[in-house]
Amino acid sequence: MIALLHTGAAKFPQNLLSRARQAVSLLLPAGVLKGFSSIVSRKLASHGFGASMAAMSSFPPQRYHYFLVLDFEATCDKPQIHPQEIIEFPILKLNGRTMEIESTFHMYVQPVVHPQLTPFCTELTGIIQGMVDGQPSLQQVLERVDEWMAKEGLLDPSVKSIFVTCGDWDLKVMLPGQCQYLGLPVADYFKQWINLKKAYSFAMGSWPKNGLLDMNKGLNLQHIGRPHSGIDDCKNIANIMKTLAHRGFIFKQTSKPF
Repeated sequence: MIALLHTGAAKFPQNLLSRARQAVSLLLPAGVLKGFSSIVSRKLASHGFGASMAAMSSFPPQRYHYFLVLDFEATCDKPQIHPQEIIEFPILKLNGRTMEIESTFHMYVQPVVHPQLTPFCTELTGIIQGMVDGQPSLQQVLERVDEWMAKEGLLDPSVKSIFVTCGDWDLKVMLPGQCQYLGLPVADYFKQWINLKKAYSFAMGSWPKNGLLDMNKGLNLQHIGRPHSGIDDCKNIANIMKTLAHRGFIFKQTSKPF
């Protein structure tokens, strides 16, 4: 019987495995049963089932197929310049089942109203003038975002996805404000999002005053990269989300409908 289950473990129906173990436990000593369980686990893992099963069973399913983690960097100075313009546009596509990053969109954007970055802006973001000079305009970048969304299957009505930001500023203030200034439309998929600060406060019971730094500290996570790098901030957001999901937290939209 052991030999039969050993050779057929990969094809053995998943919903019958537990029954098989129970039946064998009545016939075999505990030590032999433990070895049998180990054999079945290794056999499943060899056929690629182990990791995926562990990922699905380690936390409850989310409401969305994908989370689109976004964190803009924009022109800035002290005192603040107006209008601010997006200069870094990163998005991470996070699988809602595994909470792993599946795809990345990352572009720098050339500002047009204040084309010269200030020393304050470069010191804060790490973005130097050569990184934005000659880059596409915001309009061109938004067109490429739409192309990327289509390629990733995110425009399919049957696919549920939502943006995630650290705060409401990115999609409530920055993007619609600059689009209004330039006379550009804002795609509907940018009009709903999850504010990670609110999600964290719901999950942990405290408000992260210092944003990502406080959230990483509260979850005992190492900060990834440098603060105020858009792509690094996205990686930190994704890491925090994965940790909260593994603790059983279900993410919900926090923004109000436009």
